[in-house]
Amino acid sequence: MILPSASPITEILSVAVALAYTVPAAAAARMSAPAARAWLMLGWLLHALVLGWGLLGDTPRFGFAPALSMTAWLVLTMYGVESHLFPQLPVRWALAALGGIAVLLPLAFPGAHLHAASPWLPLHLALGIASYGLFAAAVLHAWLMTRAERQIRLASDARTGVPLLTLERLTFRFVTVGFILLSATLLAGWFFAETLYGPTGTGPGWQWDHKTVFSILSWLTFAVLLLGRARFGWRGRKAVRFLYAGSGLLLLAYVGSRFVLEVILGRTP
Repeated sequence: MILPSASPITEILSVAVALAYTVPAAAAARMSAPAARAWLMLGWLLHALVLGWGLLGDTPRFGFAPALSMTAWLVLTMYGVESHLFPQLPVRWALAALGGIAVLLPLAFPGAHLHAASPWLPLHLALGIASYGLFAAAVLHAWLMTRAERQIRLASDARTGVPLLTLERLTFRFVTVGFILLSATLLAGWFFAETLYGPTGTGPGWQWDHKTVFSILSWLTFAVLLLGRARFGWRGRKAVRFLYAGSGLLLLAYVGSRFVLEVILGRTP
């Protein structure tokens, strides 16, 4: 399998980002909070430069690895905002490691050329990636919430720095906004399918492939979760299971299908 190579500038910037993220990830126990935030901010800024260069350069590409890189950057963005409100969130090292890995993946799997024949395609992709980022943040907060609940039951220190009910509210806020953006993404795919993907028949309609099927299944799972939360007060393990299931389906929708095409089958559609 022959993979297209990234540009030298992208390679240099990506390695610089990975190094900036590695410092707080590797020295989490020995580094002060201000120093770790400074390194994360440097990595975040360089990461944004890498993403901008990849999308606005002469030959923009997009695939499962760039999508993961953008998702990681969005999660780090939300963490940067939250860290000012809740400075004790204990996920700095994990997010730094995630960002370092995610920014290097597009060097090996840069994806296919992005042919934006329609002005709606960038909007469609932006909505989809934004929903990925929000649901990823929701999963992260749900994990923190589950860990805090377990430690409370064991009568040990939760160490989240954030009250349990606050974590729960943040989790469902991310889920709600992510659900709205996912709904907008699906609606855009419905109304502009012919413009985005070519002829699909007569009038609006989805292109029925793996991406669409998994996206709709994910949307239904999140809809059930939000309905159960509003009508029946779902919380705790039941709510987290639905969140994990919906997020897993959403991950399979684009990243999973493109991973199979680009890595396993060696195709770049």
